[in-house]
Amino acid sequence: MNHAELAAAHCQPLKGPDHALSSESVAQLLAQLPGWSLAANGRELQHEFRFRDFHHTMGFVNAVAWMANREDHHPDLEVGYNYCRMRYSTHDVGGLSLNDFICAAKVDVIAA
Repeated sequence: MNHAELAAAHCQPLKGPDHALSSESVAQLLAQLPGWSLAANGRELQHEFRFRDFHHTMGFVNAVAWMANREDHHPDLEVGYNYCRMRYSTHDVGGLSLNDFICAAKVDVIAA
């Protein structure tokens, strides 16, 4: 899937390790998400976004929260005055799933 296809897709309920992506699939999908990287544990997708000020940071965070609720797939967020650090993983599969990459692509659209 390319970035546009990921951003247009919707999350599906996933449970169990059978839905965790292989390292090959993770590498292929990660190549579609410039600026995103794997956390040191290899089981989370991460990105840090920077903003002009708190107002813009919170506007972004609120938009991400709305999208996350709609997709029923929620990131871990660390928010400060002019930044938002975001991590995605699918706890129900014990690692990364397609849902993480779908939401990351949607976040990129919001950030743009």
